[in-house]
Amino acid sequence: MNTKNASYFQLPELTIRSESLGFVPLLNKSCLLVIGGRAPKADWLQKTAEGHALWAVDHGLDACLAAKLRPAKLIGDGDSAQPKAWQWAEEQDIPIEKFPVEKDDTDTQLALKLAHNAGFPAAFVTGAFGGRFDHALSTVMSCAFAPLPCLLADERETLLFVHAGETLSVTVKKQPKAISLLPLTGRCEGVTLEGTHWPLHEAVLTQRSMRAVSNVLESGHGTLTLSIKTGLLGLYFVWHE
Repeated sequence: MNTKNASYFQLPELTIRSESLGFVPLLNKSCLLVIGGRAPKADWLQKTAEGHALWAVDHGLDACLAAKLRPAKLIGDGDSAQPKAWQWAEEQDIPIEKFPVEKDDTDTQLALKLAHNAGFPAAFVTGAFGGRFDHALSTVMSCAFAPLPCLLADERETLLFVHAGETLSVTVKKQPKAISLLPLTGRCEGVTLEGTHWPLHEAVLTQRSMRAVSNVLESGHGTLTLSIKTGLLGLYFVWHE
């Protein structure tokens, strides 16, 4: 589905391009981690799994099984995947990195470390949304500050992490319900956003006052461009709540 060295990355809902290269080409070589939040639709997962190493993270194994996809690795403590799914993985001789339930890191944090140690330049994470707020927040922050660049996505929501000095353009294939900018460091400076109903120019956004939410694309436009000079900013799209 993806061109390995392209300066763009495609999802069914959007295409991400990078003017300064940055992490976008790395996503084409990323490890796809299916984790234990809301499961993506089976057909969406089948499409996006093409060209990626597929790893299941505990309950994410159930989503892989539902989509009839065999993961290359299973990671976790086994406390949330269905027993029949775990048994299926063992019968399929899928390599399993099993950890004790009582541990410091979450299964997702362990998977990100293992993907980095395995040499993957980026992680594409699905099954990240929905469910408990504490789990979702832990996943977002773990991915934002992971040892490798990350992207979170399913057919309903997408979250990109934009670092200091990066410029991204995103072309949507279907109109999102809302677009939000989420400061993930205390202060993000030099934020410029074009192609939306409420643009920004050299703005300062702070974590204590997340005001750049629920934006929409400018009428007649399908592409936005975002750049940031300092800080770490989440670029969030939602299609279905």
